[in-house]
Amino acid sequence: MILSHKNKFIFIKTKKTAGTSMEIALSAICGGDDIITPITPIDEATRVNLGYMGAQNYSGTKYFNHMSSLRVKELVGADIWKNYYKFCFERNPWDKVISWYYWEINHSKPNMKFQDFMESKHFASVGGPGGYDLYTDTKGDVIVDDVFLYENMDQAISKIEKIIGVSLPALPKAKSQFRGNREPYTGIYSEYQKRLVKKAFKREIALFKYHF
Repeated sequence: MILSHKNKFIFIKTKKTAGTSMEIALSAICGGDDIITPITPIDEATRVNLGYMGAQNYSGTKYFNHMSSLRVKELVGADIWKNYYKFCFERNPWDKVISWYYWEINHSKPNMKFQDFMESKHFASVGGPGGYDLYTDTKGDVIVDDVFLYENMDQAISKIEKIIGVSLPALPKAKSQFRGNREPYTGIYSEYQKRLVKKAFKREIALFKYHF
């Protein structure tokens, strides 16, 4: 999560949507008073090596990585929330779940099969709690200015640059090494697994017209 007073924007970081890569790139244009929440040590090292701003001004646990728009709104107050540009990213749920699976097997469960991952229902945590719930209010209404689609990253960056009036550096490929299988997600799912994702991500699918 980044709150930039210098450039008057708030970046809400959703899960498995190239959020860390975007966060690192945004850090390049931040100032000393901006709030930048910590990322993993290896990703912080990437920021340092690139010469960008690192984690700062986050006041312990007051601001944190994947925090919701509602919480940020409470902390910053009505004036900043109204006048700063607020944005985040969403991703095709079926592709997002595959990315989450590879993150899991590279961090804690190296022998876990995809079917076991799907049956555990743990995959759904990258949906609402890691996505939809972060950019909507308690009624399910989107409260940020833009929810960009991961699939349209280039167009998203162009619009962000135009609105904040600053050019961004190229996005580093943070965490991309965790996805070992680059096969398109359409060739990985069984019909049953497809339905599990459709049920768990029905709000995102309805809002963004996603399909398998």
